[in-house]
Amino acid sequence: MAKKPKKQQGGTPATVALTAAGAAFTVHAYEHDPSSPSYGEEAAEALGVCPDRVFKTLVAEVDGELTVAVVPVAGSLDLKALASAVGGKRATMADPAAAERTTGYVRGGISPLGQRRRLRTVLDASAGSHATICVSAGRRGLEVELTAADLAALTNATLATIARK
Repeated sequence: MAKKPKKQQGGTPATVALTAAGAAFTVHAYEHDPSSPSYGEEAAEALGVCPDRVFKTLVAEVDGELTVAVVPVAGSLDLKALASAVGGKRATMADPAAAERTTGYVRGGISPLGQRRRLRTVLDASAGSHATICVSAGRRGLEVELTAADLAALTNATLATIARK
């Protein structure tokens, strides 16, 4: 039986997965404000990064199957486009408790990387227009910056236009 990679000091399953894959990434930490109404917008502001480059990880249910959608925090998820991107008919937002249980992360800190159970993932096509993007590193107040190509490869993501402004 293969050994699991050791968790780094202060690391998360997302950063452990990135390290194990040999991907280039930068971790950005900031002081999370529990009263903030939007985790993603808080991250963009705290890091001084354009909200179009900071992506939120949302868990939806497409025809009964949990699916991860990664979209810019500056926009919102188009559920119909998500369903279409994976060949489904209907998408709804997943129950938050089911999303947390399945991914192993808490709401506001769900990362598309290092999830407890790998889910089908769709990355908004706008990610490719940036040299690097930021996504949750698996904890509120912690973001990881990497290329969209690396994120897509590591999550086996489908690229599609699933966000709307």
